[in-house]
Amino acid sequence: MTSYGEVLWKPGPQALIETRIGDFMSWLAAGGHGPKTSTYQELWEWSVTDLEGFWAAIWNYFGVMSHSEASEVVSSPGMPAQRWFTGSTLNFAEHMLRRRDDGVAIISHSETRDRVEVTFAELAANVGAARAGLEKLGVEAGDRVAAYAPNIPETVTLMLATASLGAIWSSCAPEFGVESVVSRFQQIKPKVLFAVDGYVYGGTSFDKVPAITNMLDDLSVDTVVWLPYLNQDDPPFATISWDEFMKTEQEPSFTAVPFDHPLWVLYSSGTTGAPKGIVHGHGGITIELLKMHALHGDLGDDDRFFWFSTTGWMMWNYLISGLMVGASIVMYDGNPGYPSLMRLWTMAAEEHITYFGTSAPFLHACMQEGLMPGSTADLSKLRTIGSTGSPLSPEGFGWVYESVHSDLLLGSVSGGTDMCTAFVASSPLLPVRAGELQCRALGASVKAFNPAGEAVFGEMGELVITRPMPSMPIYFWNDADGSKYRDAYFDVYPGVWRHGDWIKIEEDGSCVIFGRSDATLNRGGVRMGTSEFYRVVEALASVRDSVVVHTDDDRLLLFVVPSGTWTESDAHTLRSTLRRELSPRHVPDAVHIIDQVPRTLSGKKLEIPIKKILAGTTPDEAARLDALTNPDSLKSFEAFRDP
Repeated sequence: MTSYGEVLWKPGPQALIETRIGDFMSWLAAGGHGPKTSTYQELWEWSVTDLEGFWAAIWNYFGVMSHSEASEVVSSPGMPAQRWFTGSTLNFAEHMLRRRDDGVAIISHSETRDRVEVTFAELAANVGAARAGLEKLGVEAGDRVAAYAPNIPETVTLMLATASLGAIWSSCAPEFGVESVVSRFQQIKPKVLFAVDGYVYGGTSFDKVPAITNMLDDLSVDTVVWLPYLNQDDPPFATISWDEFMKTEQEPSFTAVPFDHPLWVLYSSGTTGAPKGIVHGHGGITIELLKMHALHGDLGDDDRFFWFSTTGWMMWNYLISGLMVGASIVMYDGNPGYPSLMRLWTMAAEEHITYFGTSAPFLHACMQEGLMPGSTADLSKLRTIGSTGSPLSPEGFGWVYESVHSDLLLGSVSGGTDMCTAFVASSPLLPVRAGELQCRALGASVKAFNPAGEAVFGEMGELVITRPMPSMPIYFWNDADGSKYRDAYFDVYPGVWRHGDWIKIEEDGSCVIFGRSDATLNRGGVRMGTSEFYRVVEALASVRDSVVVHTDDDRLLLFVVPSGTWTESDAHTLRSTLRRELSPRHVPDAVHIIDQVPRTLSGKKLEIPIKKILAGTTPDEAARLDALTNPDSLKSFEAFRDP
């Protein structure tokens, strides 16, 4: 078994010369743009100490295209009142379309249709045509354009066209139900809705025409732009076809907007209330994701960048922004486990993917299946695997190096929809240690606070960010006085962003994430994050999935989805393993068998709603069922209440 902290990979001796972050460090020192640094930690320390110097350097190094100059880099170091690059005007889409050659911009795989390839020149032309289509529909800067569409090139095209004219983008994946879509789009009142008629997932066709018909009763959209993705039938409501919408050819143009002009609206999970509309600005996203993709991801013109996502998760926005650094992006629409878990690995080999992004649950599932992708597919081009969504166990790290490739950077990262980025990240300059995240991201002043609000090292604490970042939300939608925004992040430590996760930071800057702080296990005064518990439980061959809840009457209840038939021997092994690996306090009072673990649409487990149901709350009061991938799963927990 791979142990915590075991070194699994080290950068080569030429890393400072061969990587983009090494080039940035050389540029800083040679041009007088910043200090001379020789290690990642030194660079990070400067990046969070001298905010003005660091972000100005990022701006200049990447040649951010501004149509008017900024009067200052940051107006105030205090949160959440800070403003960035005041007076500057730019456009996110202009940076996304900086490359215009015949190189491949997008490779799209789908269960619904054949492979599609789009060059950078074709993408620019398509965006120009889509902008013309939007202008004909009367869309102007500040209007909203929404998409009920999958992870395909047409969605990218419309997103960039929307941004190019200063309108505001928002998207939901077509697997979202009517209530989920309406609860999001009804807030922003889109002028145009882009929709597909259906899709194929796991070999099954899903007709979405009835759902769209229902949601249009609650959405006052002016126009529906229709893409017949599944069938070629005409819908039972008025639309403009995609071909008609795209018929006017014109060169792409870009409306210069202020740095903090709204770019898109993302949403919180909406598990326990209406989804919060999180608004990001053109400038903040541009400068943050240039930094992340180039300096942390080491992506450039020769790379093929993939991250499995749907359009309802921030990782879709993160994926497509790889175009800003000249990388080709690879998209997949469908079930990543169909017809087998080898599907994405096979695609990675066929497309010569260099950066393969996925989730920890996917890697854990591959490990439990006993897959050996490196033995059955040619993954020699692969140099980085990204993992996010939940903590990756040391065993998951070990599986990647044993079964995928022994010489690559496995970057387990953590961030959130809130900033559309990772603030605990990876770096090609640092070693990879099992179970650990390599570093705090450049410009991200991440700290662990103890209950007294003091920064600590080597122990679990609240994950906080003590200095502002450009991609922090510019506001929440329908939050005129900013109270919802302040309550979400600044209610515990005034002027300090509290993210809601447990983290341990070592003196060298490496980190371990332990899960949500509101789902903490606290037995006998010993706090433990849920991720450490799941690491032990789900490493057992008898366990396919699990969820643990600590009740208000101090009972620890474990719910298990078994891999096969559950036996008393399995239960005994589980308890003895928890006692040995963690502590006697963390042996559950009861182990219950369930069919499936309730998860949000982005794949997160729902410990808190389960806890509420066990205390007597009904499932529809404990969580918004439309915010779950498997809403019926919550009902089963009513049977486990005390009589």
